[in-house]
Amino acid sequence: MPPSERFADALNAQIGREYAAAHQYTAIAAWYDAETFPRLSKFFYDQADEEREHARKMTDYLLETGQTVRLGEVSAPINEFPDHVEPIRLALEQEKRVTVEIDRLVEIARETRDNASEIFLQWFVSEQVEEEDTIGSLLQVAERVQDFPMMVEEFLARDGKALEG
Repeated sequence: MPPSERFADALNAQIGREYAAAHQYTAIAAWYDAETFPRLSKFFYDQADEEREHARKMTDYLLETGQTVRLGEVSAPINEFPDHVEPIRLALEQEKRVTVEIDRLVEIARETRDNASEIFLQWFVSEQVEEEDTIGSLLQVAERVQDFPMMVEEFLARDGKALEG
């Protein structure tokens, strides 16, 4: 049984949000790169790649279930930041919004009795727990060392593997 039209529409919208997140993470990475924070830059370039991978998984699911993929516009990201903490704060807010949207998709799957889509979404539910934890931890460190931004680079050099998903 294919997903409902309501679910397919909601998943198409989520694909757009995933690409928007990738776009924002690329802008954050470029900002950190320009500010000579190479480890933060790499971290966010990797995050951008991950968001594109999420969009691709969703696209593949729609195609595998015979649904139409409808890609929409992606808004311009925020490109300028007042300090090294604000991009991470923005990233955490973005991840929290994505969590809400993934939860809405689960609700739609349940309401439409679409077991296959609900099971498909479980990976994304778990992924969002990990994403919020990772970005949240990075934000804690950045706020703690606000006056010494290179300490965030040092943290990523020492503990970056712990943050990788």
